Amino acid sequence: MGDFGSAVDALERWAESPDGLAALFVGAFPITGASVSTVGNILGSETLSATDQRALRIDELQFDLGEGPCWDALRSARPVLVPDLRRDAPTIWPAFTAAVLREDLSSIFAFPMTVGPLRLGAVDLYSVAPVRLNPTQTSQVGVMADLVGKQVLRRALDAVGQHEEDLGNAYSRRFVHQATGVVLAQLGLSPDEARLVIQGHAFAESRTMIDVAQDIVEGRLKFTNGPTGIEAI
Repeated sequence: MGDFGSAVDALERWAESPDGLAALFVGAFPITGASVSTVGNILGSETLSATDQRALRIDELQFDLGEGPCWDALRSARPVLVPDLRRDAPTIWPAFTAAVLREDLSSIFAFPMTVGPLRLGAVDLYSVAPVRLNPTQTSQVGVMADLVGKQVLRRALDAVGQHEEDLGNAYSRRFVHQATGVVLAQLGLSPDEARLVIQGHAFAESRTMIDVAQDIVEGRLKFTNGPTGIEAI
């Protein structure tokens, strides 16, 4: 575990892309991995930074299922702390809990990213081994999450007018938006219904919506109205 003060100094002078933001949390606290994501209507739901594929998968599960600690942290503007998922996981996350327990992790924490009244997203931390954040550590993560929120908002404002592909985000969910339009055209559905088709197929196949959306956009997966309903071809 590294130094909290050094991590704060790095955040205060951050001038790079968001890619390395999550790593600062792993360097400062006794956790295995972390992610930084925007959540909700202000900036959309998208991972900006992740330390590893498991952290990215945790984000994707929450985005796809619409439940989990990042959503609760955003709604309450308070940290959500689950040091022992198998014992303490809230029953309000049935789908997320069932899926995330297959990811071989024991603890998960979510801290809201806020700037004044704006609720922008969340910082998610996880640990493979059970771990508890003490009050000092919880407060320190909150301070860092607030600093990240300011950096994320500043970058979003600087990016106004730029094309999404110019922003350099390796975790962009633009494929989901593009695929929604493709499915809408294939089936004659509303945007919300087309998104539900993608979400349902991803859930049934135990894949992320991004993976399924990429197949749709690149023509490897199509949907049609068959005799028994919507079919994937």
